[in-house]
Amino acid sequence: MKNMLIKNIGELITPLGHGALHGAAMKKLCRYPQAAVYIEDGRISAVGPESTVRAQAPQAAEVLDAAGCCVLPGFVDPHTHLLFGGSRAEEFIDRLEGVPYLELLARGGGICSTMQATRQSSEAALYAQGKAVLQAMQRLGVTTAEGKSGYGLDRDTELRQLRVLRCLGRELPVTLKTTFLGAHALPPEYAGRPDEYVDFLAAEVLPLVAAEKLADFCDVFCETGVFTPAQAERLLRAAARRGLKLKLHADEIDSTGGAGLAARLGAVSADHLLAVSDTDIDVLAASDTVAVLLPATAFCMRKPFAPARRMLAAGCAVALASDYNPGSCYTYSIPLLLALAVIGMEMTIEEAVTALTLNAAAALGEADHLGSLEPGKQADLLLLKTGDYRSLVYNTGINQVEHVIQRGQLIF
Repeated sequence: MKNMLIKNIGELITPLGHGALHGAAMKKLCRYPQAAVYIEDGRISAVGPESTVRAQAPQAAEVLDAAGCCVLPGFVDPHTHLLFGGSRAEEFIDRLEGVPYLELLARGGGICSTMQATRQSSEAALYAQGKAVLQAMQRLGVTTAEGKSGYGLDRDTELRQLRVLRCLGRELPVTLKTTFLGAHALPPEYAGRPDEYVDFLAAEVLPLVAAEKLADFCDVFCETGVFTPAQAERLLRAAARRGLKLKLHADEIDSTGGAGLAARLGAVSADHLLAVSDTDIDVLAASDTVAVLLPATAFCMRKPFAPARRMLAAGCAVALASDYNPGSCYTYSIPLLLALAVIGMEMTIEEAVTALTLNAAAALGEADHLGSLEPGKQADLLLLKTGDYRSLVYNTGINQVEHVIQRGQLIF
């Protein structure tokens, strides 16, 4: 692996730290004008003023001239459902035109529609679909992502999804974390028997997931009409006993106490949180559980955004993610995500950058290695098209990433 010197950086922007930043600390970005970065063996060796960094860079290093551009850490997308079969475009439009979700379900729509298409998809088809999505995400600056199962809702398809995700992570130049989300919905085979389905996942699927090391995390959709907090806790505790870290779809539609449950179980993140209670905001703020907000989903569903400003004022660690999925949010657009966070949720651009880098890495348990430009961390970084990081939102909805460097290698 070649060493690399990136010189002539107009301004380098990064949060600092090896864990999530909370509340007001999310506004504090380190800024180096006229900067450089020296990379050795895929990790950052030196970062700071160019004169200082160049003194530490061997003459033989590969040199990349940033030409005055702004440099910042690679983006981390800690919540996606990127692997699935089929399309739900007609359903998406029908829902926007007022067709109730229960009527869509009666027509065979919803998650069960994607379930049927995914069950019928081969590993090769899923691999091709996932590869195309990940490569497109990389062009938008994503160097680390999370991908969930959850569209099989049976043993074989859930395992197939996770195996394909693991294969993509090995073969593509991206850091890809995997999540077992067998408890995404209740499959038709278990209609009216959610407790039996949770028992099935715990007894027959989790052991195989753990034995093959197919997942880093276990997640549950804890929501009214899906899985109760008690059911979620039972499955998550079973996952923890098998060595998986925990995540939770929490308080998306109703306030069910999901965020508080996530914090109590020591989950790395509680995600969605559109309906989170003030009490659970305070619980999250006092914990290490990262609040992962998904503004593109609220936008696509015409729902109010999660209360980001209340969370930040309370001292929560907030991250951002796309929630790319075939039903409620068929987009992985980082430019859209940043615009919605800053314009719609009223986060500052500095908070949004932290939320999509260091705090998003913390939402994957990887803040020790990823999410900021500091010596010893993996060399994942972006060169923007301009010298001003504010262009990420000022150029609303337009990709500002010119070059992507992953583990010290120029990808795009």
